[in-house]
Amino acid sequence: MNLFAEAFAWLTSEELANSSLPLGEAFGQHLYFSFVTVLIAALIAVPAGYLIGHTGKGREIAVGITGAARALPSFGLILLLVLVLGVTRSELGAFIAFVLLAIPSILAGAYAGVEAVDRRTVDAARAVGMTEWQILVKVEAPLGLPLLVGGLRSAVLQVVATVTLAGYVNLGGLGYYIIQGVPLGRFDQILGGAVLVIALALVLDGLFGLLARVVEPQGLASRTQRRRADPATAETTASA
Repeated sequence: MNLFAEAFAWLTSEELANSSLPLGEAFGQHLYFSFVTVLIAALIAVPAGYLIGHTGKGREIAVGITGAARALPSFGLILLLVLVLGVTRSELGAFIAFVLLAIPSILAGAYAGVEAVDRRTVDAARAVGMTEWQILVKVEAPLGLPLLVGGLRSAVLQVVATVTLAGYVNLGGLGYYIIQGVPLGRFDQILGGAVLVIALALVLDGLFGLLARVVEPQGLASRTQRRRADPATAETTASA
């Protein structure tokens, strides 16, 4: 408990306020790396995921790639890319590593969302004369949005945690306090930095949780609420 008290004391201390990296700047750097990373990863993964989900082609390859990418060690990948590209391009190397780690969750959410759409709904859209592009944009993408948001949510949380390692290659962020505190033996600073990262992750997780509720299709949301309110009806519907 004393260590937690010391950590919170450090968070409110003049030392942090007057440090070489002010808290506001560290938050800004952390958010900058996180959101730019997720944006780039989404621009790559969402179209690819929609294409895979709509056509059904390449799913096995996508599953293999996402599984392999999730197994990559974050710290090792960042150091490898920084060493390959050079210290002067450490920011580029870090961005590439973060994007590679963010793509799997977004890709999985995109194609899973499209695949989860009831095929009878898709067939009905074709029957009324919709083109494949219209089916994807007007039917599959909107109905699959909740799963895509779930993929984005997972990617954001993973990236926020991984961006902490940016401090190791002198790119700032909230991880700077943790990396700086290790050689100094400042456990209050290390714990304080970890608390800041956790707080940021919890806030973003809560925001994406609200977004997931907003984008849920009204018909699906109403059906889910009815099932929760009347378990007997849900059981009858499932058995039918």
